[in-house]
Amino acid sequence: MTTDLKQKQLELTQLKQKVASLEAEVSTATASDQWNHDKFYGTYYGTVGFVFGGFAAMASLLFNVVGSTIAGKHPLEIIRVYMTFPLGKKALALATSEGTKMVISDGVILALGCCLYIGTGTVLGVLFHWVICRFALKASLATRLLWGTALAGAMWIVNFYGILSWLQPALFGGNWITNGEYMEWWVALATHLVFGWTMALIAPLGAFEPYKRPTEQTPAVTGM
Repeated sequence: MTTDLKQKQLELTQLKQKVASLEAEVSTATASDQWNHDKFYGTYYGTVGFVFGGFAAMASLLFNVVGSTIAGKHPLEIIRVYMTFPLGKKALALATSEGTKMVISDGVILALGCCLYIGTGTVLGVLFHWVICRFALKASLATRLLWGTALAGAMWIVNFYGILSWLQPALFGGNWITNGEYMEWWVALATHLVFGWTMALIAPLGAFEPYKRPTEQTPAVTGM
């Protein structure tokens, strides 16, 4: 009986060691599967940037509407110029006495142009918000504005002189966006800057904050 008892105790010890080993492995695997919210949450910032980009595009469009009105031009002058990319030179006649004589009214085309403008901003907002939050979210406002300025300037150079300057002539036989005749270079740059500055200003509103489960507190018992 003594030998049998010792054998059982040995088996029990081995089983306990096996259980302890399995528990350690499960604990390690569980810990590795836990999401570390201290790391940069790129997907979240990209999604928020998609939304913020729409607001920044609206701010940029409003800036152009006010500026064009002050300059004595059509409030949506920038939309008319940008719409030359799909419509060609006849887009410059939108909402004028000449008109485009298209089946769709000029007002609807301008409205669609505004939607495209804002839609483009939502796409660009993903990049702007991701970069600003990745490198300057907790920095000062001046630092974020510098990042917004750099991104906006780079985007302007790429869009206008890296793409549109050759793509529009190749597709539509004219260069109405970047040749400076219908829209000065500084207007285009200012448009991009307003977008970038707006993204920099509202960036902290899109900061990720992990959810914290509220703890139950026992109400204090007051004496009589």
